[in-house]
Amino acid sequence: MWVMAAAPHSAHPSGQSAGAPSQPWAVWLLAVLAALAFMDRQILAVLIEPIKQEFALTDWQVGLITGLGFSLSFACLALPLSRLADHRPRLPIVVASRALGGTLAALGALSGNAWALAATRAGGAISDAGAGPASMSMIADLVAPAQRSRAMSIFTAGNALGSLLALAGGAWLAQRFGWRVTLACVGLASVSAALAARWLIREPLRGRYAAAGSVAPRLDRGAVHTILADPVARWLLVGGSFALLGGYSFGAWNFTYLVRAHGLSSTSAGLLTGASALASVAGGLLAGSWTDRLVRRDVRWQIGVPALTLGLAVPCGLAYLALPPDPWWAICIAVLAFSFFISGWAAPVYAALSLVMQPQHRATASALLLLSGAVVGSGVGPALTGALSDGLRVWVGGDGLRWALASTVVLLTVAAWALLQAMPAYRQRQGQGR
Repeated sequence: MWVMAAAPHSAHPSGQSAGAPSQPWAVWLLAVLAALAFMDRQILAVLIEPIKQEFALTDWQVGLITGLGFSLSFACLALPLSRLADHRPRLPIVVASRALGGTLAALGALSGNAWALAATRAGGAISDAGAGPASMSMIADLVAPAQRSRAMSIFTAGNALGSLLALAGGAWLAQRFGWRVTLACVGLASVSAALAARWLIREPLRGRYAAAGSVAPRLDRGAVHTILADPVARWLLVGGSFALLGGYSFGAWNFTYLVRAHGLSSTSAGLLTGASALASVAGGLLAGSWTDRLVRRDVRWQIGVPALTLGLAVPCGLAYLALPPDPWWAICIAVLAFSFFISGWAAPVYAALSLVMQPQHRATASALLLLSGAVVGSGVGPALTGALSDGLRVWVGGDGLRWALASTVVLLTVAAWALLQAMPAYRQRQGQGR
């Protein structure tokens, strides 16, 4: 059982709780909220065609609604809300952000035109921009350092589970009830879960597990400047950003690659991508557990595990892209192995950030990495991969997407290298043990 921060009946002067029963369900409920929010982000992937037909949209307009609007809103909201979470009680921010994001998602069902739908989708970015950093800051105070990578792996698994829910549950709802009912159901589910969190979780005491040797030296500068000035945090952010760029770009185009290069039907490609999402969940959870065990021997494994999993993902991804259509089982094994390993970096890296940053900077540090994922990863990455595919098609005989995806896989080596640069300073900061 994890060692949880207590949530007492008496209030701390800052508005935080201090001292009562543990909250073993809190991390799981935060993960459920994250899964429902990511389901909302991904749901338009299965609703594109009926929405295009009803509003007579072009592919460019669909891309604006599904990706760019969200990324721009996230970029505007993430840092201000994370700074608020670093200085105010975090639970109200989590609840309000998730509930407001869910409400906007549900209001999308009433859209009379494409612009109204785009506004609700862009506004829904407040869910992840506000609740993501605040949730990670809470987890750092709910779970002791010795179990924090595992806790972070449960929280980050919410993204893969949300994607799977969108592909499976969203497709089922859309087929039977239409895209408007689907949006309404997804949004109302987020609102309901947020209200449940309001009554089931109590605010943990900020800095409960902060140790003198595990925080960065305090600088009298702004939070972002302080974070970027810290060598460990800086390299972790660089490594995580390249991992997000490669991972989001690959994920955005893999379905198309399976159909285009291997001739799979949409159903078969959907099943394989769904299985890949499950492999990512398993890989992330195991990486979190392995990290917590290995750091008992050597603290460098906190960064060594994510660097190793990224390094193992590269040959699996390149092998997958090099395989011909037959045998099909080899394709399945390669892409499942790639999905398993590529998810292993996130939880240990987020946990490492929480271990080296001061409690009043944790939400902002997490927001910087989430911001990279939203803007560079899901915003720029897929478009850049598509442009690279178009540009390479002339040179490689129409197989440009294969080579473009190979380029995104190679980016993971840069991510692993950057993480390794943080290892010496991290070891010095943490000492020989926690």
